[in-house]
This record gives sequence, structure tokens and C-alpha cells, in this order.
Amino acid sequence: QVQLVESGGGLVQAGGSLRLSCAASGRSFSISTYAMGWFRQAPGKEREFVAAIAWSAGNTYYADSVKGRFTISRDIAENTVYLQMNMLKPEDTAVYYCAGGRGIVTMSRFYDYWGQGTQVTVSS
Repeated sequence: QVQLVESGGGLVQAGGSLRLSCAASGRSFSISTYAMGWFRQAPGKEREFVAAIAWSAGNTYYADSVKGRFTISRDIAENTVYLQMNMLKPEDTAVYYCAGGRGIVTMSRFYDYWGQGTQVTVSS
């Protein structure tokens, strides 16, 4: 059974930073063979793509709204994916989900495995 466990969420003031972690476990699940993505869902809104890192060369992809502020990275030895979030804005407030899958990395329907989510709240 594959498990993705997010951590690192919390309350931060606008302009601040947070670092989210996603620890993956489960038989034969390696983040080196899956695309890993971060999505978020704000109250009353649909889940949206935030960032992803491809399984092969580790290419990264970002939503326009976070480009230049967020950085996705991975530690294959630790089987963990990170999302460094800088210059946070109130509109970044959402539940952030980690996901693993294969396919078009910016689209949630191509992800097979999901974490339970971690709340990020940015105050103005």
C-alpha cells in the first residue's frame, strides 16, 4: 500500500515562507519512478495544480501563480518531495496535497496516489 504523508503546513504572515514535505512509502513505490506533484484546494474552489517534478530527469513545472516564488524538489534517497514556498500571499491559503502518478504532470486525473493534505493559511 502506497502512502504519501504531507507535513509542514501552518499559519504564516504574508511575505513569509513555509516548506512542505511529502514522505512516500509503500512497497516498490519510489519517487524516482513517478511524477510527483503538489496541488491545492481553497474553500469553495476546485483543486488546482501548483507544481510537479518529473520522474526521469527531474524537470520541474509550475503554475503561473506560483512561478518564481515556489520551488519543488526531491530527495530520492529519502523518498521525499518538498515544496519551498516563499513570498506567500493570502491567496495561497489552501489545503495542499501531494500526489504521485504517471502522465501529464499538470493534470490531477493522471495521479494515482494522494496524501491527506496539509493546511496552509496566509494572513494579510
